[in-house]
Amino acid sequence: MRSSSTRAARAALATTSAAALALTLAACGASNETGGGSGGGSTGGSTSGGEMAGGDMASTINGAGASTQQAAFQAWSVNFQQADGTTVNYDPVGSGSGREQFLSGGVDFAGSDAYMDEDELAQADERCTDGAIDLPVYVSPIAIAYNLEGVDDLQLTADVLAGIMAQQITTWDDPAIAELNPDADLPSQPIVPVNRSDDSGTTENFTEYLDAAAPDAWTFGVVETWPVPGGEAAQGTSGVVQAISNGQGTIGYADASQVEASDLSAASVQVGGEYVGPTPEAAAAILDNSTRVEGRPEGDIAIDLDRTTEEAGTYPIVLVSYQIACKGYEDPAVGEAVAAFIGYVASEEGQQAAADQAGSAPISETLRSDIMSSLELVTGS
Repeated sequence: MRSSSTRAARAALATTSAAALALTLAACGASNETGGGSGGGSTGGSTSGGEMAGGDMASTINGAGASTQQAAFQAWSVNFQQADGTTVNYDPVGSGSGREQFLSGGVDFAGSDAYMDEDELAQADERCTDGAIDLPVYVSPIAIAYNLEGVDDLQLTADVLAGIMAQQITTWDDPAIAELNPDADLPSQPIVPVNRSDDSGTTENFTEYLDAAAPDAWTFGVVETWPVPGGEAAQGTSGVVQAISNGQGTIGYADASQVEASDLSAASVQVGGEYVGPTPEAAAAILDNSTRVEGRPEGDIAIDLDRTTEEAGTYPIVLVSYQIACKGYEDPAVGEAVAAFIGYVASEEGQQAAADQAGSAPISETLRSDIMSSLELVTGS
């Protein structure tokens, strides 16, 4: 198979043009309408043979899973096809469904906002010729967005943020907020917390942070469905951003890229002795400052995020999404194509493409090197 350096070199050839993007997305949409996004796999429909790039890669590979990676895939698929000639179909059916389709052999790889559990790893041993691995390739900072006239710089501890979202702190001039922001002109105005109305991985990651960093103030646990009655609820990230923008004294949580694209401000949260905002660099840093899960298969990079980290320059409220691949495929051409594609995704070019398209945080060079080493195990045989 190609070395990781060769894959990175091929990935560097990838460039995005608006015309190519529009044409390819239209083609991908037509493919998905006919089931192309979820019908293939090394046992059920991936194409290999005459159209293989370089004669040793499948001409089409299929994936399914997390919708969080959907926007990034719009760039990844186009760029990879331009560089390697392989079509990558991706069906954003959700993390759980994506893992199910992968483990049943319905698709060649999966996108997932959670790494495989022990039962799924056992199923992967049956589905793949040498088990499967999780590789963290997509990092999305979750911003604490607020709309408060005259306050452009807001600092919050985990306890105070939890108190606000739990509706225990109800006015902006509450002493708990004022103590953290002595230079801010905080009004005597009600706080209007805004949350997702739908089940959401963003909600799960946000409440995971609150549960870990402020367990005394946040007593609702880690949930996908917002547990606190009252406040204001909105559908999806765009709905939350719109509700915060249209309100007064509002505050909520949303994907940082959409917050940045609005006129909203984002709060900084306390990490150790400093306050850190949701910058791409700070968000990506948590992967390098967290612990990798022990007892995993060789090459697997599952990470338990340290939401209580005190490492300088680290932003702890993030969503991390993985791509899952076999370490061995019945069809070597499929394994070669999957390894090459994920190699592009993890490359500096692929991470920048996702940042430009979806506002994600590029992974560090250290993590990239580890992912490339793991991809050497995706042999295809």
